[in-house]
Amino acid sequence: MATIGNTYDPATTAAGLATNYTSARQSILTAQTKQAGAAAAALSSLRSAISGYQSSLLSLTSGKTMLTQAATFSNPAIGSASAGVNATAGSYSFFVERLATANQVSYNGLADSAADGGNLGITIGGAPGFSINLASANSDGNATLTPREIAAAINAEPTNNGRVSASIVTVNGVTQLMLTSKTTGAAGNIALDSAAVNNAGLKAALSAPPTQVVSGQDAIVWLGAEGSGTRIEQASNVFTNVDGVTMTFTKAQAPGDTPVTLTVASDNAGTVAKVQKFVDDYNKLKAVIDAMVAPGDPAKGAAPGVFANDGGVRVLQGRMVSMLRGANGADSLAAYGIVAARDGSLTLNATRLTSQLAVSPKGLDTLIGSSVNGASSGIAGNLDSYLKEWSSSTDGQLKQRLEENTKLQTSLVKRQDQLDKQYDSAYKRYLMQFTQLQTLQSRMASNTSMFDALFGDKSN
Repeated sequence: MATIGNTYDPATTAAGLATNYTSARQSILTAQTKQAGAAAAALSSLRSAISGYQSSLLSLTSGKTMLTQAATFSNPAIGSASAGVNATAGSYSFFVERLATANQVSYNGLADSAADGGNLGITIGGAPGFSINLASANSDGNATLTPREIAAAINAEPTNNGRVSASIVTVNGVTQLMLTSKTTGAAGNIALDSAAVNNAGLKAALSAPPTQVVSGQDAIVWLGAEGSGTRIEQASNVFTNVDGVTMTFTKAQAPGDTPVTLTVASDNAGTVAKVQKFVDDYNKLKAVIDAMVAPGDPAKGAAPGVFANDGGVRVLQGRMVSMLRGANGADSLAAYGIVAARDGSLTLNATRLTSQLAVSPKGLDTLIGSSVNGASSGIAGNLDSYLKEWSSSTDGQLKQRLEENTKLQTSLVKRQDQLDKQYDSAYKRYLMQFTQLQTLQSRMASNTSMFDALFGDKSN
């Protein structure tokens, strides 16, 4: 008699049939989930790129001009200078009589003393600054107060606020308490008030006149020649007397030296750098958008962008290009060397930019304009206004798209959960059926073997 064989595994067979039962819907759901995830990532990336570009536009145009000014000294050893966008071109003479210095004093001959407590005051510029509690300064709590504990207490005192730094210097076995003012000028001169110090020996050492390691003094600079110009005295070596210009003097001149000349003039290299940044930042945002709407090239294995079929993002791409190509004539972007290629990306011809600035220096600012709220104008203002339609946190397209995509992703998760339940149900049904069938086959096989044993050919 024929033998009934068991040639399959119920679990494997049930899994295969359950997969076939849900595979078509699973393929569609997987593709939709992948697309929704890619869209979420792309929208976040686009939001970041647009926000970054808007910040760059604001930074470039908030100074009211793209033109850059430079300030230089005829003798760089005397100091350095920088000019803001509002600085007026011109030349100025300065004589540096002396530099401002920060006071540094040392109290010599300090030794360990009995921890008798009291308070040590520190005066700054002749006025009470702050004080330290000597009992608290004895940080290890033993019977001895050391100079290092005093220095540490001065540095740690909250009301000091870093105005005075204290350190210990040992020279030939002699301990010195070194105090340094944070600020330059006579108003930062330091002195100690030991009237409330309890230990007599420590009080005497701190009451002695200190060594003036560096005298705190104000800077003296003359606008014009020394003695005949205008005398300027201040605590800092940084001067802002010329509108829009910051000067930092680093070296005093000798009596009779020729005054140093400060020259404020247009900085073409700086202007070129700002315009190049305008070009580069625009191209960076455009590259992000171009990649998202790219049609792809199957022949080269290039996949289409995530928004290849999205008309809205394509409109964004086209509007940005049209805004850059809108102006024509003598003060067009092309006239200033900013040229748009066929794909809308920009390049800068620095030579043409410099030449046009010599002819029409104000035209560049009028053309590019500003993205500052309440004063937006020109290309920057138009770009920023349009991009706000996308980036607005209240009703921008990116916000709406992200919310819609989040809803879609939530719906897809629910559909996946339902499909998983359908798979599990089908799997259990098929597993039960094929397990029962396997049991039946096993019984039939057993009966067949029994019949073969009872009625089989016994002649052999």
